[in-house]
Amino acid sequence: MIVVVAPGQGSQTPGFLAPWLEDSAVRDRVGAWSDAIGVDLVAHGTVSDAETIKDTALAQPLIVAAGLITADALLADGRRGLVGGVAGHSVGEFTAAAVAGVLEPTDALTLVAERGRAMADAAALEPTSMAAVLGGDADEVAAALESRGLVPANHNGGGQTVVAGAADAITDLAANPPAKARVVPLAVAGAFHTRYMAPAVERVAPVAAAATVQDPTLPIWTNADGSRVDDGRRFVDLMVQQIANPVHWDAVMESFSTAGVTGIIELAPAGALVGLAKRGLRGTPTVAIKTPDDLPAAIELLQAATTEAEATA
Repeated sequence: MIVVVAPGQGSQTPGFLAPWLEDSAVRDRVGAWSDAIGVDLVAHGTVSDAETIKDTALAQPLIVAAGLITADALLADGRRGLVGGVAGHSVGEFTAAAVAGVLEPTDALTLVAERGRAMADAAALEPTSMAAVLGGDADEVAAALESRGLVPANHNGGGQTVVAGAADAITDLAANPPAKARVVPLAVAGAFHTRYMAPAVERVAPVAAAATVQDPTLPIWTNADGSRVDDGRRFVDLMVQQIANPVHWDAVMESFSTAGVTGIIELAPAGALVGLAKRGLRGTPTVAIKTPDDLPAAIELLQAATTEAEATA
């Protein structure tokens, strides 16, 4: 069973949409999305620099748009039926919701654009940040976080946890890491997936409540606890609450293992989630789709898994 996964914020790089927009039909579609949400996805995905697209209000719709156009190409010509399920990391859940049919693509982008603006505004209220903690003794890491008022924001598995809190506390943790741990500050605008984002939840909740939602037509797993969710409205509600609550990607990968996942394809802008899978789901074949040149390998993985499943049925 092959699952398709969608990355979260921080995976964007300057010009990452450019190869996809060489297709005029794709460019027109992204242009229509830009008009619908009031963000020039074409310009920001092709010519804007790294500092510009680090802005949460721009990064989030850009990432979801990239995932959607990648999914369209990957799942064309009847290949949607070859997919065993979908999941997204943080804002990638909006991509996954659209791929699974919970939200229409334009609705997903409209909602995520409001999410991005609301989170950017919440982050501006006080200086906060995030850092990845790699390795180290779990108890020592927990003690180091508690002493600085920091909390885990992303439980990513594979020995990686992203922590968040006051910016000066993140700086101090990086300067004085726990024994045998490496601390990498992240270029983000605030402490996402923590209590600091509560004002964003309040803003996004009524917008999400007004959205048209369907039950998923593909299996989909939630960041809340890694479980599969069959109720579309519940999935959207969980996405909203996730803004101020930790991401449990480690639990999602555990669910993949339990479900018998035999391969993982990451949508653009890909790389981070297949990296986690290589550590957390060792031996599982993966394909990271970064440009259209990566599509043949992803399609081959999809088709090969289906052929193998039919042969053993």
